[in-house]
Amino acid sequence: MPKDAPRRWDRRMQQRLAHGEAAALGELYDRFASLVHSLAHRVLGDECGADRITREVFAHVWENPDAYDPRQGPLRSWIATLTHQRAVRRLRQTESAALALSGEGTPEELERKVRRASAAARADYIVTAMPTPLRAALELAYFQRRDYRQTAADLGVTEDEARRRLRLGLQLLSTANDTADPSASPAPGAPPGHGTAL
Repeated sequence: MPKDAPRRWDRRMQQRLAHGEAAALGELYDRFASLVHSLAHRVLGDECGADRITREVFAHVWENPDAYDPRQGPLRSWIATLTHQRAVRRLRQTESAALALSGEGTPEELERKVRRASAAARADYIVTAMPTPLRAALELAYFQRRDYRQTAADLGVTEDEARRRLRLGLQLLSTANDTADPSASPAPGAPPGHGTAL
């Protein structure tokens, strides 16, 4: 597949949505609904809330296809950023309401909870979006407790290559905590957002 094929798909999808093609929305939903739902669920920890965010995100994309700028990054990242921002906003609202109602906890604890949920969702997204060789190395090293030599043998690569993949994967994961305000638009240039981080 040509390197630009995903971007062409993104641009074509945006055009189809802008023309009100319902089949395009269905295709987009089939491709990204599990991503949207899992990110929302990771932030909210609530199935109903994740369902609601999923509906809201796809409604927003359907009603505002021109809000996506293909020059700023992949459609997948834009949709993930929309999801993340809405889920974090919803979490903050529900937790603030619970705090006001019960009087238990502090605003600082609420913000820590929001930051933790935001970072966990970002880490999940980063792992699923990273290239397969990096993800495979991290999975072997961290989920199967393989050292870099065993990882190299399992992947059929040199030890230097295994170390490189692990280092790059960890560098990507380290960006999960980069956003100071989880409801704000992330900083340009950081993966994986619409030209921004999630």
